[in-house]
Amino acid sequence: MSDNTILIKNALILNPNNFENKKQSLLIKDDLISQIADEIDENNVDKIIDANGKILLPGLINTHTHLSMTLFRGLADDLSLDSWLNDHIWPMEANLNGDYCYIGALLGAVELIKSGTTTFSDMYFYMEDVARAVEDSGIRAVLSYGMIDFGDAEKRENEIKENLELYNNCNGMADGRIKVFLGPHSPYTASEELLIKVREIADEYNMGIHIHVSETQKEIDDVSTEKGLRPFEYLEKIGFLGPDVVAAHCVWLSDEEIEIIKKHNVKVSHNPCSNMKLASGISPVSKLIENDVCVSIGTDGASSNNNLDLIEELKTASLLQKVSTLDPKVLSSDEAIQMATIKGAEALGLEDEIGSIEVGKKADIILIETNAANMTPDSSNLSSNIIYSANGSNVDTTICNGKILMENKKLTVLNEDEIFDKARQAIKELKEAI
Repeated sequence: MSDNTILIKNALILNPNNFENKKQSLLIKDDLISQIADEIDENNVDKIIDANGKILLPGLINTHTHLSMTLFRGLADDLSLDSWLNDHIWPMEANLNGDYCYIGALLGAVELIKSGTTTFSDMYFYMEDVARAVEDSGIRAVLSYGMIDFGDAEKRENEIKENLELYNNCNGMADGRIKVFLGPHSPYTASEELLIKVREIADEYNMGIHIHVSETQKEIDDVSTEKGLRPFEYLEKIGFLGPDVVAAHCVWLSDEEIEIIKKHNVKVSHNPCSNMKLASGISPVSKLIENDVCVSIGTDGASSNNNLDLIEELKTASLLQKVSTLDPKVLSSDEAIQMATIKGAEALGLEDEIGSIEVGKKADIILIETNAANMTPDSSNLSSNIIYSANGSNVDTTICNGKILMENKKLTVLNEDEIFDKARQAIKELKEAI
């Protein structure tokens, strides 16, 4: 056949649009899902995968991370965010270069693929090198350059230029798998002038915006002291907010700010493990969902998590909401699955392409093995089996854009051992440079 076709037979399909949990077959043609049915003709198919005993669901979507920071895994643990950043991370980042960020991103890509994530949203430095890693690994990405100006006009112009160069050079590359957003770091590191300019550029270029907001109590205090307003109140006042904004963390929110988020259809990326590890607090996710806010899931960087396992992140998110509200019914397993699939796609403006199992959507698909000790016996429904029982190591197959990136738990696109060696050498050199 002229098309590249993959038939996945006998899969337990978990579709976050309806949770019908049917056993069906699915046909991929090139980069798209072309057919879903009880039986599909096997003739003239290039490859057949028997998914008997496996759960099929959309590739997971990580809406907030710093992929190259895999190099800093375990570098500075058991610290507050302020000390972690100022005393450890920023001094190390001063010696980064494109090659280091490329190998760090490749290391992250290995971890994402092996734990079922096919799309990630990244904010960091040397992002064209991260784009190279995305192209080489076969995954899908939304990339933004982390803009920090601290009120310096010259630095502001350079940061904007850097992000626009990333857009001009990388938006749409890797067979359309890369999309570029603007990445003002936060309200406390990006000046009002930078934030206003970002809004103007986003409107002009139809670009999304990726920003950290309300991560710690200190941030609330600092912004309130300087601006006389809480972060989301301040961002609303300067006209920054809109449905194209993905706000990471959103831990310290007043009821008024939740109304502001809802009013402007701002998307939220929840990062529970990082927030817990840095003792930043607990985001009111169940309240946000009650208010029809789009809440997705992110791991943050591996330097503050310390892994990129989104299934583990989802379990943590669900349990954290239950214990913080003392209500076992909040953030159900179905809602958690949606955070990492259709809600993640919506947050990134990709809901027409990915996030659910539908004919015509991109073939971003994972298979989870149920023939494992931690998955036996089967739960009463597939979503609870994944959220409460599984972890990333249960992912058997990962497909992105119709290409198999891992099959039978073996990578087909990247050389793990070579990447591990290069990553160890990179962090050794970075530590020696301080």
